[in-house]
Amino acid sequence: MPSSTTIDPLSRRSFLRWSQGLFAALGVAPALPVFTARAETPNDSDDYYAKLGVDTIINAAGTYTYLTAAIMPAQVQRAVAKAALHPVVLKDLQQASGAYLARKLRCEAALVTSGASAALTLATAACIMSANNCRPDQIPQEVWPGKDHPGMKSEVIVQKAHRYEYDHAMQLCGARIVEVVTIEDYKRAFSPNTVMTNFFNSAEAGEIDRKTWLDIAHSHSVPCHLDAAADMPPIENLWKYTGMGYDLVCFSGGKGIRGPQNAGLLLGKKHLIDLANENDSPNSDAVGRGMKVAKEQIVGMVAAVDWLLEQSDEANQAEYLRRANTISGILKDIPTLSSEVFMPEIANHVPHLILAYDPKVVGITPKQVQARLQTMRPRIELNPATGTSGRLGTHSNENTIVIGTWMMQPGEAEIVGQHLKTVLSNPKA
Repeated sequence: MPSSTTIDPLSRRSFLRWSQGLFAALGVAPALPVFTARAETPNDSDDYYAKLGVDTIINAAGTYTYLTAAIMPAQVQRAVAKAALHPVVLKDLQQASGAYLARKLRCEAALVTSGASAALTLATAACIMSANNCRPDQIPQEVWPGKDHPGMKSEVIVQKAHRYEYDHAMQLCGARIVEVVTIEDYKRAFSPNTVMTNFFNSAEAGEIDRKTWLDIAHSHSVPCHLDAAADMPPIENLWKYTGMGYDLVCFSGGKGIRGPQNAGLLLGKKHLIDLANENDSPNSDAVGRGMKVAKEQIVGMVAAVDWLLEQSDEANQAEYLRRANTISGILKDIPTLSSEVFMPEIANHVPHLILAYDPKVVGITPKQVQARLQTMRPRIELNPATGTSGRLGTHSNENTIVIGTWMMQPGEAEIVGQHLKTVLSNPKA
């Protein structure tokens, strides 16, 4: 019997020589697929939206997740495509990208996450670990008391007006949310079980302002997280809140930053970002294991930040306003129609075109216009505040069409204007 062959596990060339020799000895040709990882020019066969029968849309709404948020700029798309060509050690990429982003964004540390919601979960886990000196594998199962463990400190203080659906991101860690309304409520709410406070930056209500909230938390030596998911632009927000002293701040990556939709940022104090990292993928026994961020998304977020820091808020806002004026100009002859431009104070701080008219005169309601545009080609999606009250304060109601212009591509403002004119001029068509 011939002696066995030993393969050097570190040598790909040794393996290839051995395998080729084995196939030659057996008189067979290796049935191995040939795969070359190189970028190629896209062609029609690469259009999987067409293959899957999914229509592309004109986004006249904004950076909403249900509309797949923003389009990445060309240089970000190129960076993502190039990152896909080679494997790397994920931990090395996480650490290098975090250090790079921290320098760019003027904070102690940074972590690319799988979105702002994931960032909030990892922030909560980090604060639970910090307060309890525990391990990631103890979250959430040992946070609440059980028959064989006493439970952990896990209270997160939140203003009642700041409660939202993303509370689930904190509750994934076993956190218990404590509601407060007044400043006195807030001061009384701190206890030995408090691990974190959460401030929802774009909340439209709440008695306690951002700085007061932070100062009171720090007077109790409790870390503060600020949810700024949709609060870019302006660009300076990316360092404004950590500069104020917030211990942790999260941003969505696929909204105003214009990175991959399934990415986000957690920025803040290094000791807490390090703990968030311990709870993140690819660490297997951790609450964030399912919140995986691929190498392409990490690189895409870094490239998006680089791109963003080359932009001008003023130039971008001028272009969004030009698109709004283009649309309103096309519609100037629609009976009773008037237009205004509204800019939300914090979240989605960009020009929104508000078109108000009398549906009884024109013959069609804004909600009906919205539905008609969804059936046309190209399909157009209006802002969800269309035909509703309260979504944009007093600026939207049952008689208004709301258009977000900032996610439109070149030439799409003209298409939106013409399609709106067709529908409003022919309401019974």
